[in-house]
This record gives sequence, structure tokens and C-alpha cells, in this order.
Amino acid sequence: MPSPDLWVCGHSSDDEGELARIELWNGDICDLEVDAIVNAANLSMWMATGVGGAIKRAGGDSIEFAAVRQAPVPLGGAVVTTAGNLAAKAVIHAVSLDRDRRTSAPTIADAVHSAMARAREIGARSVAFPALGTGVGGFPLDEAARITVETVRSELEISPGIEHVIFALRGAVAFEAFRVAIAAADRPSLSETA
Repeated sequence: MPSPDLWVCGHSSDDEGELARIELWNGDICDLEVDAIVNAANLSMWMATGVGGAIKRAGGDSIEFAAVRQAPVPLGGAVVTTAGNLAAKAVIHAVSLDRDRRTSAPTIADAVHSAMARAREIGARSVAFPALGTGVGGFPLDEAARITVETVRSELEISPGIEHVIFALRGAVAFEAFRVAIAAADRPSLSETA
């Protein structure tokens, strides 16, 4: 029986019929041994709070220094840095927070698209995403989950090298929001069933 902290959600196929594994994980994104973890970044790239603060504390100041050297990054953009002392190989800083530390649905979608593009560029086979914009950004969790899941799934169609995506979440509420979003995305639409 799978751990209550890990749920294998299913698979998404790319153009060649290959399947990427999609999982939910209830835990600290900093602990994952993946090719890249995604940080919910702000325009200045300083990593003081939220996921960024946790990544900096676990991986070291070198991650923040490398990110800040690439600032400013436009809203919805993403850059790659070292992962410092983390188990991951790289950190993808997806800019999902504006100057007032707020976000929107289009910004989250753009940040996820950009993060997946950077993952392809560095040849990542495994990527872990947090819930972008739902902490400091104050964006509704259910909506952020839906946007993130749908955007990742669409990106997997053009990302044959990415074999494994983990949505790394903290707590039962976030875990359930992403589980529901994945289940909804897995349901065939009316046009598919007709």
C-alpha cells in the first residue's frame, strides 16, 4: 500500500506515446532527489520567505546569490541556478509573485510554462513543483492546483525528456487540492466520450 505522503497519480503521454509519471508528495520539496526543483520566485529573486526561504535555508546562500545575479526576471519568467547543498541538481526560479507579492492565474500559468521550458533546456528528467502563489501570494489553492496541473500536463506533451513530475506539497489541504485537480484532469471530456 502506498504511503499516505505519496500518491502516484497517473501518467501523461507525449506525442510519441511515452508516459511521464505524475506524483503527489506531502513533504518538503528540499528533500527530493530530482533533477530540478521549482521555486516560487519574486521579481527581485530574493529568497526570504515561503518556498524560497526554505530552499535557501536547506541549500545555502549560493542559490540566492546565483538567482539575484540574474534579476530582474519578468513576471512569468524563469531562470536556473545551482542547487547548493540540496539533493536536487538545479533550482528553477519561476517568477510567480509581483512587486506586491501577489499573483494571478495567467502569471501562475506563465511561470509553470517557463519552468518547464528551463527544465527541457537543462535536460531534466525529473522536476518537482510546489503550489505556486498560494502562500505569500494569497492565490486560492484549488485554482492554483488546477492551473498548475493543466499547464504541466500540456507541457509534458512537448517534453519527451521529462519522465517524472512531482507536486511537492505541505499539508493535507494542499495535497487534496492537487489530488482533486489531477483526478479532474484525468476525466475524459464530453467530446472524448461521445
